[in-house]
Order: sequence, then structure tokens, then C-alpha cells
Amino acid sequence: MIENIDVLILCGGEGRRLRQISGRVPKPMVRIGGRVFLDIIIDDLQRSGFKRIILGIGYRARFIRKYYSEHKAPGAEIIFSEEKKPLGTGGAVKKAKTLIKSESFLVLNGDTFSKFRADRFIKFYQQKKAKLLILLRKTKTNKDYGAITIDRKSKITSFSEKNVSSRVNFVNGGVYLFSKTVFSEMPHKAKFSLEYDFFPRMVGKGFYGYKESGFFIDIGIPERYFNAKKYFLKA
Repeated sequence: MIENIDVLILCGGEGRRLRQISGRVPKPMVRIGGRVFLDIIIDDLQRSGFKRIILGIGYRARFIRKYYSEHKAPGAEIIFSEEKKPLGTGGAVKKAKTLIKSESFLVLNGDTFSKFRADRFIKFYQQKKAKLLILLRKTKTNKDYGAITIDRKSKITSFSEKNVSSRVNFVNGGVYLFSKTVFSEMPHKAKFSLEYDFFPRMVGKGFYGYKESGFFIDIGIPERYFNAKKYFLKA
């Protein structure tokens, strides 16, 4: 059941490319249409049925802790996994291991909003008996997102993160479903990247892609931040 699956949201980055808008506010905490972006993500997760949410925090961790001590998410349990120094996306997932109770867990990027059917995503993961499932999006260019290729059975055959020239139009949608067994496949170091150091080594090891066509935006740069603002003001 969805409510038994833990969610880890990666919120620890500094967000330097958005600094002209965010100032010293952590990127997932910027306001869009009067709402905190991370609240938008958490509300959407709750509507899908998720209840236990772990926030992987780092940059200005106290700011995020204070906000969620004063702004409770009714019906959700908010837990913090804090990195004292930057560990990268992979290191942040690895650090949260002891807090994750479920055998499979969802991981999201805190600067990305992906509209998807969680029930179908999980069912696909179960049917494939996957170790790792990634949400895929179609795009006209992979310039900012990297390129991912899949075979007819939806197995990922290559994963190249950013700045790789390719005609492939599947990109990383920033939503992942992990089996806890993959912790044994992770690099034996504290700091590493999911996208550069871990996902490529999972190719051929139960790594699948799930194609989705719903709304997708990340707020990593000012242009995309303003695009997200337009979307949520209309929503």
C-alpha cells in the first residue's frame, strides 16, 4: 500500500543558480504563487496516499526544521535526515538509510515537481520486480537533463547525465523507487552522486524506466522558476 512506502525528498543543495531569486532561502523553500515549493510537493504526495516523509536537509537545515516545526503537514509524519557537510544526492540517500522503514522507498528531488500516478508507478515496479525504477519524461532536447535509453521491456540500457549530445528524448524525471537491497550496490564512500556515480552502474541490474507524460518542471534556474510560477498560478 502507498501509505506504507516511505518518501525521501532531497533538499540539501545550495541552489546557487537560483540565488538571484532565492537569496539565502534553500531552493525547495522558495515561494511560488504564495506557497512554499516543498509544501506543493508534500501536498501532492499526501493526495497520492503517502504519509511518512523524510527530508534530506543540508544547506540552511535549521531554516527548514524551523519552518516545519511551525507549519505541520496534517496527516503526514515529517522526519529529518541532516548532512553536516555536502554529500551529494547519492550520499544523502545513503545517509537516510537508518530512517527508512519500508522495503521499497520513493526518492524525489526537492527542486522538481513531477505529476504522475503513484499507484501505477508502484504497480509497474512490482510487475517488473525491479530494484530501481526511474520516472522518465519526453523532451525535445536532453541539453539540461541528460539522456536515457530503454529497451522494449523498459529496462534502462544507458544513463548519461547532462551535457551529452543525443537524439534520445527520454530524460530523468526526478522521481525514483528504490528497493533497500540497492544500498549494497552503492559506492563505498560517503559522498557521491546518484546521477553520475550510481545510476550508470545500475544498468543491467534490475534498473527500469517508467514513461510518464504529465506536467514536469524543475526550478533550478530563474527561467524554469518563472515557468513553474505561471503553471501553479493557473492550477
